[in-house]
Amino acid sequence: MAIKPILRIGDPRLLLTSEPVREFGSPSLLALIADMEDTMRAANGAGLAAPQIAVALRVVIFGGGPTPRYPDAEAVPYTVLVNPKLRALRGGRESEWEGCLSVPGMRGLVPRYRRLRYRGFDQWGRPIDRSVADFHARVVQHEVDHLDGVLYPTRIKDLRKFGFVEELFPGQQLQDD
Repeated sequence: MAIKPILRIGDPRLLLTSEPVREFGSPSLLALIADMEDTMRAANGAGLAAPQIAVALRVVIFGGGPTPRYPDAEAVPYTVLVNPKLRALRGGRESEWEGCLSVPGMRGLVPRYRRLRYRGFDQWGRPIDRSVADFHARVVQHEVDHLDGVLYPTRIKDLRKFGFVEELFPGQQLQDD
């Protein structure tokens, strides 16, 4: 449909709590998801939440193969997840580097649950219930945080592990903008 502008850190709309989707399969929901996919693909993202394109609804998309932003990431199945619920599973937390299309050019070391169960619905209202680990679990947590107005820098425990990609990873070819 269309590539939308991605809101950046500092925009107050990124701090809002999103509303649940009440009507599945509607033309407006399908158009939103098409715009989100176009926008995510154009930006080489691993995921995108509706609030990042200024729509305060509980909709995230994620997945696909490795991207220039995460060249070594495991493949995650492309997923549309509406009205998600997350539950941590045994396995504790681990810290890994994250970036965000709303925080361009930067990365931070973020602790996240290593294993996770997520439930919700696809765009047609069909239930989704998956237990996942590692990068898949991290991407889901990151995107669902956006629905609650949380950006990854607020989860960083040591701000010495937050900065511009070029400074943190000199000489590496990570794309992060």
